[in-house]
Parts: sequence; structure tokens; C-alpha cells
Amino acid sequence: MKALHDFTRSVPELRHNGDPETHARWKAARDKHPAVVHPGLRTHPVSGAKALFVNETFTARIVGLSDRERAAILDFLYDHISRPEYTVRWHWKPDDLVLWDSRSTRHYAVNDYSPHRRIMHRATVLGDRPY
Repeated sequence: MKALHDFTRSVPELRHNGDPETHARWKAARDKHPAVVHPGLRTHPVSGAKALFVNETFTARIVGLSDRERAAILDFLYDHISRPEYTVRWHWKPDDLVLWDSRSTRHYAVNDYSPHRRIMHRATVLGDRPY
């Protein structure tokens, strides 16, 4: 299974927000980072474990399927990867440090730390291509 990943799905409001300058920046970013086909199931390069490589934010379609088939399969996979047994809910404490490997992890930041501040630093390392 091959899946088309498109970063512009993550910022659809910038495409048609009415501001020509914002749309021009969106178009330039889209042109610089075109959609790319990845495997829908990938092998982790260190552990050898298999993991689904689809997500609602970036996966636009499954290559070779009709829109109806794509929707049914992707909806099933999105539900599957969201099951509680595949999730970790981190309960923050002062001085916590959390790291995750985005090659086989999806994350969702919950704003549950108010009135405190959460300081987050993200490091993205160029690495292997999914296989």
C-alpha cells in the first residue's frame, strides 16, 4: 500500500483565507515541498518493527484506490491508530522531559496545563526514507 502525503492538508485555512500575501506564502511552501508517496506501512530502521504510516493531517489518499475505497480504508486505519491500547497519555509534572520517535509515533498536544506555561523545543533530524 502506498499513500500520498501532502503537507498542505495541515494548513488548509491558509490556502483560501482571502489574503493574497498569505496565499502566496502557502503556494511557495507547497511548491518547495510537493506531495510525496510513502509506504502506508513502514519498517522502523532500528527496531525492524512494522508501523502504520498514515495520519489524518498529511495522508491525502492511498495510491490506486477510488475515493470511496480510500475513505473507507483510511477512516478504518485512523480509528485503529487512535485506540486506547495504542496511546500514551502523558501527565506533566515539573521538570519532565519527554522524547518520542516520530518515525512511528503520532502525537497530539492537549492544552491541559493552564494556568502554567509549557515550554517545548522541537528537534527534527533528517534521516532515513520510509521503507
